[in-house]
Amino acid sequence: MSTMKFCRECNNILYPKEDREQKILLYACRNCDHQEVADNNCVYRNEIHHSVGERTQVLQDVAADPTLPRTKSVRCAVCGHPEAVFFQATSRGEEGMTLFFVCCNPSCGYRWRD
Repeated sequence: MSTMKFCRECNNILYPKEDREQKILLYACRNCDHQEVADNNCVYRNEIHHSVGERTQVLQDVAADPTLPRTKSVRCAVCGHPEAVFFQATSRGEEGMTLFFVCCNPSCGYRWRD
């Protein structure tokens, strides 16, 4: 098991980076120019896969997030509520950003995109 490595200069996380010329593995800081040779050539990657239910819960909770912008210039197509929160994110299979809206009515939570 590998532990996270931190930069000696600025304390940011060090990321694995290959040096193709010397054929060695390095750990490099993305904030400053610090690099160090890896003592182990094994790199671990942890991917977290969320279930559909987890993603749905996150979207429903955004309506209560006070840090997200709100608008009263749109009306929910399902319940007619005059307020929604909105945010931008990438949509699956699309390259650009998409504007998402979530109805602020707690009993509705309808989601749509612009």
